[in-house]
Amino acid sequence: MLGMLAACNFLPASGPYTAEIHGNQKDTDGFKYKLVPMNVDAVRVLASLDREGLIGTFRNDQKPAPRVKVGMGDVIAISIFEASSGGLFIPAEAASRAGNFVDIPRQTVDNNGNISVPYAGLIRAVGREPAQIEAEIVERLRNRAIEPQAVVTVYEQRSSWVTVIGETSGSLKFPLRSTGERVLDAVGQAGSLLNKGYDTFVTLQRNGREGSISFNRLIREPANNVYLQPGDVIYVYSRSRKFLAFGASGTQGEFAFGDDTVTLSAAIAKAGGLVDQQADPQSVFLFRMEARDTLGRMGVDLRDVPPNNSKVPTIYTVNLGDPSGFLLSSKVYMRDKDILYVANAGAVDFAKFLNIVALTAATVTEVTNSHQILFED
Repeated sequence: MLGMLAACNFLPASGPYTAEIHGNQKDTDGFKYKLVPMNVDAVRVLASLDREGLIGTFRNDQKPAPRVKVGMGDVIAISIFEASSGGLFIPAEAASRAGNFVDIPRQTVDNNGNISVPYAGLIRAVGREPAQIEAEIVERLRNRAIEPQAVVTVYEQRSSWVTVIGETSGSLKFPLRSTGERVLDAVGQAGSLLNKGYDTFVTLQRNGREGSISFNRLIREPANNVYLQPGDVIYVYSRSRKFLAFGASGTQGEFAFGDDTVTLSAAIAKAGGLVDQQADPQSVFLFRMEARDTLGRMGVDLRDVPPNNSKVPTIYTVNLGDPSGFLLSSKVYMRDKDILYVANAGAVDFAKFLNIVALTAATVTEVTNSHQILFED
């Protein structure tokens, strides 16, 4: 019977035993899951990454305000000045005219990225600021006009657009101003939100990169209200985030966050805490698909994980039998679809085993008594 108790697998349970989680690490999708202790080093990595938001993804892009450059399809206005009449653009008989400049007809930057200026030829415009275009025009006219000067203006922007779509009262596409626009400026122009702030998320897509943040947190943390750049796409959407709880917690099931952030300790409390008569406080587990880079920063051995796997199945082990476990769990934030599992204490399995033994003994006794009665009769 002691051998059977050691195996434990024949006893009813609401999930895997602690020994199975620590020992087997069975393959999933061709490689083993990673078992990571929720210690100080792991918590520091998780806390820093979970709080990065948009600024973490687009940190290297941040400048006081991005300089809007001329793009293909923009409409350009050009004015050319000369110091006196009798030059290339201002004839001598026009000495009495008001002003010593001419306006070149507005033109659209062509598919090759150029504009055309009389006597200066084709001027490269795409990817340049108006001041750079002005300097090249002046340089080409220097030996032909009288002390020429040029003023280049982007009359109509058609390339430096930002798009806002999703669950707002109105989607829109608008050009960036040279003074700079931030994420909340764009969301504000799109109208009011259609859902609660803590269930609303803002995703910024830029040049193949993507970062997301809850709307409430975007309001609270100015650093994440990053400057926009031409071509950015902002997607506003709602998502009711939930986590699952199983095992020896007070309540099992699916739980909504109900806020823009929920810590691991708060999630345990939402699930009814640990059941005194059942739970092993040293065997609390958090299941999730973790980013490969995150595990690498924790020093986890990833040699058996294929290089193309950006997500790795991970089980974090939490020891709430240690007072510091509560402090550490209060610094770790839950993510959508996380699974919280509390294993049974060993004494619970022993009690289950004794109940089986008692039931078996009672059954044997009843059968024996029945045989004796029949035999006596």
